[in-house]
Amino acid sequence: MTNHALHLDDVCRAFGGLQAVDGVTLTVRPGERRALIGPNGAGKTTLFNLIAGAMPLSSGRIALFGRDVTHAPAHRRAALGLARTFQITNLFPDLSVLENCLLAVQAHTRERFSMFRPVASYPALLERARAALQRLELENLAGAVVRNLSHGEQRQLEIALALAGLPRMLLLDEPTAGLSPAESRLMAGLLRRLDPEITVLMIEHDMDIALELSEMVTVLHYGRVIADGPREQVKADPQVREIYLGA
Repeated sequence: MTNHALHLDDVCRAFGGLQAVDGVTLTVRPGERRALIGPNGAGKTTLFNLIAGAMPLSSGRIALFGRDVTHAPAHRRAALGLARTFQITNLFPDLSVLENCLLAVQAHTRERFSMFRPVASYPALLERARAALQRLELENLAGAVVRNLSHGEQRQLEIALALAGLPRMLLLDEPTAGLSPAESRLMAGLLRRLDPEITVLMIEHDMDIALELSEMVTVLHYGRVIADGPREQVKADPQVREIYLGA
């Protein structure tokens, strides 16, 4: 498992009598771009919660960059280089874009940011924060209050915050959810330009964007993997076309 960014071995999670994730085995290589797709209720977000350490497994094993993290808390997984975004933005609405990003950076360093001191007194934090904002084309909005941003800009900021920690693997939970077609295309372009060394596992409801951004695709249905492989192979899979694409 040492050559894998992420390896899931027969991962299960039950809620009472409901098997939300049912025996998922999956390997993601370093630098890979992989989409995790499936109908609503397929278990995608639950699987993300298990990978991130937000909830315990019922059974199975998870390894991250060759380290067994099955029972590791979320902060230990983050220390190994795992970062995550959510379907609903998780931001400080009354702070500026830059202040949000500085707080994200300081969570991964020993230096502590205080809003009672001038921002310029934190040159190392400031450099990383501005670099993260630049990657998501938000540098011109650094001084804007987050609640005044559009929904699309808030989605961009959430990804910038995840990148501020210099992750090795990024879990993106529906990055284009609630975006207009134009905002979705902008987001797709930004994600396409992410550092190729960052491993990306993405839940995405927009099939076109999911397939455009991912070289590999895993399809979940009722908690089980029904297809897994290169995107063109998965697109042509009869079961996927019947269950997910409605063809």
